[in-house]
Amino acid sequence: MKAQKLFSYVRKAVEDYQMIQGGDKIAVGISGGKDSLTLLYALNGLKRFYPAAFDIVAITVDLGFGIQDFEKIKEFCSALHVEYHIIKTDIADIVFESRKETSPCSLCAKMRKGSLNEKAKELGCNKIAYAHHKDDMIETMFLSLIYEGRFHCFSPVTYLDRMDLTVIRPLMYAPEMDVIGFSNKYELPIAKNPCPVDGHTKREYVKKLVRQLNEENPGCKERFFRALLNGSF
Repeated sequence: MKAQKLFSYVRKAVEDYQMIQGGDKIAVGISGGKDSLTLLYALNGLKRFYPAAFDIVAITVDLGFGIQDFEKIKEFCSALHVEYHIIKTDIADIVFESRKETSPCSLCAKMRKGSLNEKAKELGCNKIAYAHHKDDMIETMFLSLIYEGRFHCFSPVTYLDRMDLTVIRPLMYAPEMDVIGFSNKYELPIAKNPCPVDGHTKREYVKKLVRQLNEENPGCKERFFRALLNGSF
């Protein structure tokens, strides 16, 4: 995927759901993976031609595994002229050692989001951008159907009243394969996730399930997404 196509996906999402207004300061959550780095590149590019002026800062919550190297991401942000902050935490130790969670993802996500929200407020941000793409939304819908018995997915725009922050998801129209293609083409500096349960979660199971369904019923993944847009927002 070329940059122009990425910008078109993001601009469509921003305009369809009025994600960005003039004067916004947006914290981009950077995990170190392909999705968040692609989102950072996209929003930084969008700034150059979007009619409403806005600013971005990049924030990484370091979970404390001690083996994730963010130096190349620092260089990447510097090249983009984007302010970059790393929050040091002991989330990994709390989740895997102190609490010994058998299903650690929920607690980890809650703590990670809490740290990100606090830093965003400290930096004067009024919005946070998450890098959920089209496949993430479809998989979340299936997770909800299978494990919760309801048709549900996170919204493109979510207001967090307790923090007075708005979460936006500008990559929502971008398929994961396009994000992978963009990441490879532009050689984004991925810092691999060191989490011990990465690739062994319910989400990974659902990802494989959706892939199989689409192979057996070509085009059904796109129909799932359309059903989601028509039914939830």
